Amino acid sequence: MNTERILGSAGLRNTRQRRMILELLFAQGSPLSHGEILSRIDEHLDRVTLYRTLETLKKAGIVHQVQGIDGVWRFCAHDEDSSGCPGDHPHFLCLDCGRMFCITDQRMPRVTVPEGIEVEGKQFVVYGRCAECATQISEKRDVSE
Repeated sequence: MNTERILGSAGLRNTRQRRMILELLFAQGSPLSHGEILSRIDEHLDRVTLYRTLETLKKAGIVHQVQGIDGVWRFCAHDEDSSGCPGDHPHFLCLDCGRMFCITDQRMPRVTVPEGIEVEGKQFVVYGRCAECATQISEKRDVSE
Protein backbone atom coordinates (compact mmCIF):
# COMPACT_ATOMS: atom_id res chain seq x y z
CA MET A 1 0.00 0.00 0.00
CA ASN A 2 1.46 3.32 -1.08
CA THR A 3 -0.02 6.15 0.99
CA GLU A 4 1.80 8.78 -1.07
CA ARG A 5 0.12 7.50 -4.25
CA ILE A 6 -3.29 7.32 -2.55
CA LEU A 7 -3.04 10.85 -1.14
CA GLY A 8 -1.67 12.22 -4.43
CA SER A 9 -4.41 10.62 -6.53
CA ALA A 10 -6.98 12.20 -4.20
CA GLY A 11 -5.33 15.60 -4.65
CA LEU A 12 -4.20 15.77 -1.01
CA ARG A 13 -0.87 16.84 0.42
CA ASN A 14 1.28 14.07 1.81
CA THR A 15 1.45 14.98 5.52
CA ARG A 16 2.83 12.90 8.37
CA GLN A 17 -0.54 12.78 10.13
CA ARG A 18 -2.39 11.60 7.02
CA ARG A 19 0.21 8.91 6.38
CA MET A 20 0.15 7.68 10.00
CA ILE A 21 -3.63 7.40 10.09
CA LEU A 22 -3.92 5.78 6.67
CA GLU A 23 -1.14 3.29 7.36
CA LEU A 24 -2.83 2.29 10.62
CA LEU A 25 -6.27 1.89 9.01
CA PHE A 26 -4.86 -0.15 6.12
CA ALA A 27 -2.82 -2.35 8.47
CA GLN A 28 -5.72 -2.89 10.85
CA GLY A 29 -8.16 -4.13 8.22
CA SER A 30 -11.18 -3.35 10.39
CA PRO A 31 -12.90 -0.09 11.34
CA LEU A 32 -11.42 1.78 14.31
CA SER A 33 -12.96 4.43 16.56
CA HIS A 34 -11.29 7.77 17.30
CA GLY A 35 -10.03 6.43 20.63
CA GLU A 36 -8.69 3.22 19.10
CA ILE A 37 -6.79 5.21 16.49
CA LEU A 38 -5.28 7.53 19.11
CA SER A 39 -4.24 4.62 21.32
CA ARG A 40 -2.54 2.73 18.45
CA ILE A 41 -0.53 5.58 16.96
CA ASP A 42 2.89 5.63 18.59
CA GLU A 43 3.61 9.28 18.00
CA HIS A 44 1.72 12.11 19.67
CA LEU A 45 -1.41 13.06 17.77
CA ASP A 46 -3.97 15.35 19.36
CA ARG A 47 -7.69 14.69 19.09
CA VAL A 48 -8.44 17.83 17.04
CA THR A 49 -5.84 16.92 14.40
CA LEU A 50 -7.23 13.39 14.26
CA TYR A 51 -10.81 14.62 13.73
CA ARG A 52 -9.75 17.12 11.04
CA THR A 53 -7.56 14.58 9.24
CA LEU A 54 -10.27 11.91 9.25
CA GLU A 55 -12.78 14.44 7.90
CA THR A 56 -10.39 15.39 5.08
CA LEU A 57 -9.73 11.73 4.22
CA LYS A 58 -13.46 11.00 4.36
CA LYS A 59 -14.31 13.87 1.98
CA ALA A 60 -11.60 12.63 -0.40
CA GLY A 61 -13.21 9.17 -0.42
CA ILE A 62 -10.20 7.40 1.06
CA VAL A 63 -11.83 6.67 4.41
CA HIS A 64 -15.33 5.38 5.17
CA GLN A 65 -17.15 6.33 8.34
CA VAL A 66 -19.65 3.88 9.81
CA GLN A 67 -21.70 4.05 13.00
CA GLY A 68 -22.72 0.89 14.76
CA ILE A 69 -25.89 0.52 16.75
CA ASP A 70 -23.69 1.14 19.78
CA GLY A 71 -23.45 4.77 18.61
CA VAL A 72 -19.68 4.72 18.11
CA TRP A 73 -18.29 6.09 14.83
CA ARG A 74 -15.55 3.98 13.29
CA PHE A 75 -13.33 4.47 10.27
CA CYS A 76 -11.79 2.17 7.66
CA ALA A 77 -9.58 3.00 4.70
CA HIS A 78 -10.18 1.76 1.20
CA ASP A 79 -8.26 1.68 -2.01
CA GLU A 80 -9.45 -0.45 -4.92
CA ASP A 81 -5.82 -1.14 -5.99
CA SER A 82 -4.59 -2.12 -2.53
CA SER A 83 -5.24 -4.20 0.54
CA GLY A 84 -7.81 -1.84 2.00
CA CYS A 85 -11.54 -2.31 2.16
CA PRO A 86 -13.26 -2.34 -1.24
CA GLY A 87 -15.51 0.66 -1.97
CA ASP A 88 -18.93 0.60 -0.32
CA HIS A 89 -19.40 -2.52 1.76
CA PRO A 90 -21.39 -3.72 4.77
CA HIS A 91 -19.94 -4.13 8.24
CA PHE A 92 -20.53 -6.54 11.13
CA LEU A 93 -20.70 -5.37 14.76
CA CYS A 94 -20.41 -7.83 17.64
CA LEU A 95 -22.81 -6.84 20.39
CA ASP A 96 -20.74 -8.66 23.03
CA CYS A 97 -17.14 -7.56 22.44
CA GLY A 98 -17.82 -4.45 20.32
CA ARG A 99 -15.49 -5.55 17.52
CA MET A 100 -16.49 -4.35 14.08
CA PHE A 101 -15.18 -5.74 10.83
CA CYS A 102 -15.73 -5.25 7.12
CA ILE A 103 -17.68 -7.77 5.08
CA THR A 104 -15.45 -7.29 2.07
CA ASP A 105 -16.81 -9.93 -0.28
CA GLN A 106 -20.19 -8.20 -0.60
CA ARG A 107 -21.36 -4.81 -1.79
CA MET A 108 -23.94 -2.54 -0.25
CA PRO A 109 -27.56 -3.35 -1.03
CA ARG A 110 -28.95 -1.22 -3.84
CA VAL A 111 -31.55 1.28 -2.68
CA THR A 112 -33.62 3.55 -4.90
CA VAL A 113 -34.43 6.82 -3.16
CA PRO A 114 -37.37 9.05 -4.03
CA GLU A 115 -36.78 11.86 -6.50
CA GLY A 116 -35.46 15.09 -5.02
CA ILE A 117 -33.58 13.47 -2.15
CA GLU A 118 -29.86 14.14 -1.87
CA VAL A 119 -27.96 11.22 -0.35
CA GLU A 120 -25.02 12.25 1.83
CA GLY A 121 -23.84 8.75 2.63
CA LYS A 122 -24.90 5.20 3.30
CA GLN A 123 -24.06 2.43 5.67
CA PHE A 124 -25.21 -1.08 6.34
CA VAL A 125 -24.35 -2.76 9.64
CA VAL A 126 -25.19 -6.36 10.46
CA TYR A 127 -25.02 -7.09 14.16
CA GLY A 128 -24.97 -10.09 16.44
CA ARG A 129 -22.17 -12.19 17.94
CA CYS A 130 -18.82 -12.71 16.27
CA ALA A 131 -17.53 -16.27 15.97
CA GLU A 132 -15.29 -15.92 19.06
CA CYS A 133 -18.08 -14.60 21.30
CA ALA A 134 -20.57 -17.16 20.02
CA THR A 135 -18.05 -19.94 20.79
CA GLN A 136 -17.46 -18.59 24.30
CA ILE A 137 -21.19 -18.51 25.01
CA SER A 138 -21.57 -22.03 23.67
CA GLU A 139 -18.68 -23.26 25.83
CA LYS A 140 -20.18 -21.60 28.94
CA ARG A 141 -23.50 -23.33 28.26
CA ASP A 142 -21.76 -26.71 27.92
CA VAL A 143 -19.93 -26.25 31.24
CA SER A 144 -23.03 -25.17 33.16
CA GLU A 145 -25.18 -28.04 31.93
